[in-house]
Amino acid sequence: MTPEMKRYVHNFYLDEALDAEVYAILAKKTKSEHNRKILEAIAHDERKHKAQWASYLDNLPKLNAFRVWFFTLLAKIFGLTFVLNLMESGEAKAIEEYKAISEQFPIARKILEDESRHEEELAAMIEEDGLSYISSMVLGLNDALVELTGALAGFTLALNDNKMIGLAGFITGVAATLSMAASEYLSKKTDSGEKHPLKAAVYTGLAYLFTVALLLAPYIIFSAPLVSLAFCLLIAALIILGFTYFVSVVRKSSFLHGFREMLTISFSVALISFLIGWGARAWLQIDI
Repeated sequence: MTPEMKRYVHNFYLDEALDAEVYAILAKKTKSEHNRKILEAIAHDERKHKAQWASYLDNLPKLNAFRVWFFTLLAKIFGLTFVLNLMESGEAKAIEEYKAISEQFPIARKILEDESRHEEELAAMIEEDGLSYISSMVLGLNDALVELTGALAGFTLALNDNKMIGLAGFITGVAATLSMAASEYLSKKTDSGEKHPLKAAVYTGLAYLFTVALLLAPYIIFSAPLVSLAFCLLIAALIILGFTYFVSVVRKSSFLHGFREMLTISFSVALISFLIGWGARAWLQIDI
Protein backbone atom coordinates (compact mmCIF):
# COMPACT_ATOMS: atom_id res chain seq x y z
CA MET A 1 0.00 0.00 0.00
CA THR A 2 1.45 3.37 -1.07
CA PRO A 3 1.93 6.21 1.45
CA GLU A 4 -0.93 8.10 -0.20
CA MET A 5 -3.28 5.12 0.18
CA LYS A 6 -2.22 4.76 3.81
CA ARG A 7 -3.08 8.42 4.38
CA TYR A 8 -6.55 7.90 2.87
CA VAL A 9 -7.23 4.82 5.00
CA HIS A 10 -5.88 6.59 8.11
CA ASN A 11 -8.27 9.54 7.58
CA PHE A 12 -11.25 7.32 6.76
CA TYR A 13 -10.71 5.33 9.93
CA LEU A 14 -10.60 8.49 12.07
CA ASP A 15 -13.72 9.90 10.38
CA GLU A 16 -15.70 6.72 11.01
CA ALA A 17 -14.38 6.50 14.59
CA LEU A 18 -15.44 10.11 15.26
CA ASP A 19 -18.91 9.57 13.82
CA ALA A 20 -19.42 6.34 15.74
CA GLU A 21 -18.37 7.92 19.04
CA VAL A 22 -20.44 11.10 18.60
CA TYR A 23 -23.61 9.28 17.53
CA ALA A 24 -23.27 6.81 20.41
CA ILE A 25 -22.94 9.67 22.93
CA LEU A 26 -25.88 11.55 21.42
CA ALA A 27 -27.99 8.39 21.54
CA LYS A 28 -27.36 8.11 25.29
CA LYS A 29 -28.13 11.76 25.92
CA THR A 30 -31.35 12.12 23.92
CA LYS A 31 -34.65 11.83 25.80
CA SER A 32 -36.58 10.73 22.71
CA GLU A 33 -36.83 6.97 22.28
CA HIS A 34 -37.46 7.52 18.56
CA ASN A 35 -34.28 9.56 18.12
CA ARG A 36 -32.28 7.17 20.31
CA LYS A 37 -33.02 4.24 18.01
CA ILE A 38 -32.03 6.25 14.93
CA LEU A 39 -28.77 7.45 16.46
CA GLU A 40 -27.92 3.96 17.68
CA ALA A 41 -28.49 2.62 14.16
CA ILE A 42 -26.18 5.28 12.71
CA ALA A 43 -23.53 4.56 15.38
CA HIS A 44 -23.76 0.83 14.58
CA ASP A 45 -23.11 1.47 10.87
CA GLU A 46 -20.18 3.76 11.67
CA ARG A 47 -18.60 1.19 14.01
CA LYS A 48 -18.88 -1.40 11.25
CA HIS A 49 -17.18 0.93 8.77
CA LYS A 50 -14.48 1.77 11.33
CA ALA A 51 -13.72 -1.93 11.80
CA GLN A 52 -13.46 -2.45 8.05
CA TRP A 53 -10.87 0.32 7.70
CA ALA A 54 -9.05 -0.87 10.82
CA SER A 55 -8.31 -4.18 9.10
CA TYR A 56 -6.00 -2.33 6.68
CA LEU A 57 -3.99 -0.57 9.40
CA ASP A 58 -1.10 -1.96 11.43
CA ASN A 59 -1.37 0.68 14.14
CA LEU A 60 -4.70 2.29 14.89
CA PRO A 61 -4.53 6.10 15.25
CA LYS A 62 -5.95 7.68 18.39
CA LEU A 63 -9.17 9.64 18.09
CA ASN A 64 -9.03 13.31 19.09
CA ALA A 65 -11.20 13.58 22.22
CA PHE A 66 -11.63 17.31 21.70
CA ARG A 67 -13.44 16.76 18.37
CA VAL A 68 -15.85 14.36 20.05
CA TRP A 69 -16.53 16.88 22.82
CA PHE A 70 -16.91 19.72 20.30
CA PHE A 71 -19.57 18.01 18.19
CA THR A 72 -21.39 16.82 21.30
CA LEU A 73 -21.47 20.40 22.60
CA LEU A 74 -22.78 21.70 19.25
CA ALA A 75 -25.60 19.16 19.40
CA LYS A 76 -26.52 20.34 22.88
CA ILE A 77 -26.59 23.99 21.82
CA PHE A 78 -27.91 23.86 18.25
CA GLY A 79 -29.74 20.53 18.09
CA LEU A 80 -29.31 17.10 16.54
CA THR A 81 -30.23 18.04 12.98
CA PHE A 82 -27.61 20.78 12.85
CA VAL A 83 -24.83 18.41 13.96
CA LEU A 84 -25.93 15.56 11.70
CA ASN A 85 -25.94 17.85 8.67
CA LEU A 86 -22.68 19.49 9.71
CA MET A 87 -20.92 16.14 10.03
CA GLU A 88 -22.19 15.17 6.59
CA SER A 89 -21.20 18.50 5.00
CA GLY A 90 -17.76 17.17 4.06
CA GLU A 91 -19.34 14.35 2.11
CA ALA A 92 -18.54 15.84 -1.32
CA LYS A 93 -14.81 15.73 -0.59
CA ALA A 94 -15.11 12.27 0.92
CA ILE A 95 -16.89 10.97 -2.19
CA GLU A 96 -13.97 12.03 -4.38
CA GLU A 97 -11.50 10.41 -2.00
CA TYR A 98 -13.51 7.21 -1.87
CA LYS A 99 -13.59 7.11 -5.65
CA ALA A 100 -9.82 7.64 -5.78
CA ILE A 101 -9.16 4.45 -3.81
CA SER A 102 -12.16 2.35 -4.87
CA GLU A 103 -10.09 0.31 -7.34
CA GLN A 104 -7.51 -0.69 -4.74
CA PHE A 105 -10.10 -0.97 -1.93
CA PRO A 106 -13.43 -2.25 -3.33
CA ILE A 107 -14.88 -2.01 0.17
CA ALA A 108 -14.76 1.79 -0.20
CA ARG A 109 -17.53 1.71 -2.79
CA LYS A 110 -19.77 -0.35 -0.50
CA ILE A 111 -19.11 1.92 2.51
CA LEU A 112 -19.88 4.99 0.41
CA GLU A 113 -23.18 3.49 -0.73
CA ASP A 114 -24.09 2.64 2.86
CA GLU A 115 -23.32 6.12 4.15
CA SER A 116 -25.04 7.95 1.29
CA ARG A 117 -28.19 5.89 1.73
CA HIS A 118 -28.48 5.04 5.41
CA GLU A 119 -27.30 8.22 7.11
CA GLU A 120 -29.32 10.55 4.92
CA GLU A 121 -32.48 8.50 5.41
CA LEU A 122 -31.96 8.14 9.14
CA ALA A 123 -31.05 11.80 9.67
CA ALA A 124 -34.25 12.84 7.88
CA MET A 125 -36.24 10.84 10.42
CA ILE A 126 -34.91 12.78 13.42
CA GLU A 127 -37.73 14.44 15.32
CA GLU A 128 -36.74 17.77 16.83
CA ASP A 129 -39.32 20.11 18.29
CA GLY A 130 -37.23 23.27 18.08
CA LEU A 131 -36.59 23.01 14.36
CA SER A 132 -40.28 22.97 13.58
CA TYR A 133 -40.25 26.59 14.74
CA ILE A 134 -37.18 27.66 12.80
CA SER A 135 -39.36 29.72 10.46
CA SER A 136 -40.57 31.65 13.51
CA MET A 137 -36.99 32.34 14.57
CA VAL A 138 -36.07 33.43 11.05
CA LEU A 139 -39.06 35.75 11.00
CA GLY A 140 -38.09 37.28 14.34
CA LEU A 141 -34.45 37.79 13.41
CA ASN A 142 -35.13 39.08 9.92
CA ASP A 143 -37.70 41.56 11.11
CA ALA A 144 -35.58 42.74 14.05
CA LEU A 145 -32.48 43.21 11.92
CA VAL A 146 -34.29 45.07 9.17
CA GLU A 147 -36.56 47.17 11.40
CA LEU A 148 -34.18 48.02 14.24
CA THR A 149 -31.02 48.66 12.21
CA GLY A 150 -33.11 51.01 10.08
CA ALA A 151 -34.65 52.69 13.11
CA LEU A 152 -31.32 53.10 14.91
CA ALA A 153 -29.68 54.51 11.80
CA GLY A 154 -32.48 57.06 11.50
CA PHE A 155 -32.40 57.89 15.22
CA THR A 156 -28.62 58.35 15.09
CA LEU A 157 -28.83 61.21 12.60
CA ALA A 158 -32.09 62.67 13.88
CA LEU A 159 -31.27 62.65 17.61
CA ASN A 160 -27.45 62.62 17.76
CA ASP A 161 -27.45 61.62 21.45
CA ASN A 162 -26.74 58.06 22.57
CA LYS A 163 -29.00 58.16 25.62
CA MET A 164 -31.94 59.34 23.56
CA ILE A 165 -31.12 56.95 20.72
CA GLY A 166 -30.85 54.05 23.18
CA LEU A 167 -34.13 54.98 24.85
CA ALA A 168 -35.95 55.35 21.55
CA GLY A 169 -34.43 52.09 20.28
CA PHE A 170 -35.37 50.24 23.47
CA ILE A 171 -38.99 51.40 23.34
CA THR A 172 -39.18 50.58 19.63
CA GLY A 173 -37.57 47.17 20.16
CA VAL A 174 -39.75 46.08 23.08
CA ALA A 175 -42.94 47.26 21.38
CA ALA A 176 -41.97 45.49 18.17
CA THR A 177 -41.08 42.32 20.10
CA LEU A 178 -44.51 42.17 21.71
CA SER A 179 -46.18 43.00 18.41
CA MET A 180 -44.26 40.31 16.50
CA ALA A 181 -44.91 37.66 19.16
CA ALA A 182 -48.63 38.47 19.24
CA SER A 183 -48.86 38.43 15.44
CA GLU A 184 -47.07 35.08 15.27
CA TYR A 185 -49.38 33.63 17.92
CA LEU A 186 -52.52 34.73 16.07
CA SER A 187 -51.09 33.55 12.75
CA LYS A 188 -50.22 30.09 14.06
CA LYS A 189 -53.48 29.78 15.97
CA THR A 190 -55.45 30.12 12.75
CA ASP A 191 -53.26 27.42 11.17
CA SER A 192 -55.06 24.12 11.75
CA GLY A 193 -51.80 22.17 11.46
CA GLU A 194 -50.07 24.10 14.26
CA LYS A 195 -50.47 22.50 17.69
CA HIS A 196 -48.39 24.94 19.73
CA PRO A 197 -48.98 28.54 18.61
CA LEU A 198 -47.67 29.85 21.93
CA LYS A 199 -44.30 28.14 21.37
CA ALA A 200 -44.03 29.70 17.92
CA ALA A 201 -44.76 33.11 19.44
CA VAL A 202 -42.14 32.58 22.16
CA TYR A 203 -39.48 31.56 19.61
CA THR A 204 -40.26 34.65 17.55
CA GLY A 205 -40.27 36.97 20.55
CA LEU A 206 -37.04 35.62 22.04
CA ALA A 207 -35.21 35.83 18.71
CA TYR A 208 -36.41 39.41 18.26
CA LEU A 209 -35.57 40.47 21.84
CA PHE A 210 -32.10 38.88 21.69
CA THR A 211 -31.37 40.79 18.48
CA VAL A 212 -32.67 44.05 19.98
CA ALA A 213 -30.35 43.69 23.00
CA LEU A 214 -27.27 43.09 20.85
CA LEU A 215 -28.00 45.97 18.48
CA LEU A 216 -28.57 48.42 21.36
CA ALA A 217 -25.40 47.42 23.23
CA PRO A 218 -23.05 49.81 21.32
CA TYR A 219 -25.23 52.80 22.26
CA ILE A 220 -24.73 51.89 25.92
CA ILE A 221 -21.00 51.17 25.67
CA PHE A 222 -19.89 54.08 23.46
CA SER A 223 -20.62 57.80 23.64
CA ALA A 224 -20.18 58.82 19.99
CA PRO A 225 -23.39 58.14 17.99
CA LEU A 226 -21.65 57.40 14.68
CA VAL A 227 -19.20 55.00 16.36
CA SER A 228 -22.14 53.29 18.03
CA LEU A 229 -23.92 53.00 14.69
CA ALA A 230 -20.82 51.48 13.07
CA PHE A 231 -20.60 48.80 15.76
CA CYS A 232 -24.36 48.27 15.59
CA LEU A 233 -24.06 47.49 11.87
CA LEU A 234 -21.07 45.22 12.53
CA ILE A 235 -23.06 43.27 15.12
CA ALA A 236 -25.97 43.04 12.67
CA ALA A 237 -23.63 41.62 10.02
CA LEU A 238 -22.25 39.04 12.50
CA ILE A 239 -25.77 37.99 13.55
CA ILE A 240 -26.71 37.59 9.91
CA LEU A 241 -23.53 35.57 9.30
CA GLY A 242 -24.11 33.22 12.22
CA PHE A 243 -27.81 32.64 11.75
CA THR A 244 -27.58 32.29 7.97
CA TYR A 245 -24.91 29.63 8.46
CA PHE A 246 -27.13 27.79 10.95
CA VAL A 247 -30.10 27.88 8.59
CA SER A 248 -27.97 26.81 5.59
CA VAL A 249 -26.72 23.75 7.50
CA VAL A 250 -30.14 22.75 8.86
CA ARG A 251 -31.96 23.31 5.58
CA LYS A 252 -29.00 22.31 3.36
CA SER A 253 -29.39 25.55 1.42
CA SER A 254 -26.89 28.00 -0.07
CA PHE A 255 -25.07 29.94 2.64
CA LEU A 256 -23.65 32.69 0.39
CA HIS A 257 -26.97 33.39 -1.32
CA GLY A 258 -28.84 33.66 1.98
CA PHE A 259 -26.12 35.78 3.58
CA ARG A 260 -25.91 38.24 0.67
CA GLU A 261 -29.68 38.58 0.45
CA MET A 262 -30.21 39.22 4.17
CA LEU A 263 -27.22 41.56 4.43
CA THR A 264 -28.29 43.59 1.41
CA ILE A 265 -31.85 44.04 2.66
CA SER A 266 -30.86 45.00 6.23
CA PHE A 267 -28.14 47.44 5.22
CA SER A 268 -30.20 49.00 2.42
CA VAL A 269 -32.99 49.77 4.89
CA ALA A 270 -30.42 51.16 7.36
CA LEU A 271 -28.94 53.43 4.68
CA ILE A 272 -32.36 54.73 3.59
CA SER A 273 -33.35 55.36 7.22
CA PHE A 274 -30.03 57.10 7.86
CA LEU A 275 -30.67 59.46 4.95
CA ILE A 276 -34.26 60.06 6.06
CA GLY A 277 -33.01 60.92 9.56
CA TRP A 278 -30.44 63.31 8.12
CA GLY A 279 -33.04 64.90 5.84
CA ALA A 280 -35.63 65.22 8.62
CA ARG A 281 -33.13 66.86 10.94
CA ALA A 282 -32.04 69.34 8.28
CA TRP A 283 -35.61 70.12 7.14
CA LEU A 284 -36.98 70.56 10.67
CA GLN A 285 -33.80 72.38 11.73
CA ILE A 286 -33.50 70.33 14.90
CA ASP A 287 -30.26 70.70 16.83
CA ILE A 288 -29.85 68.23 19.71
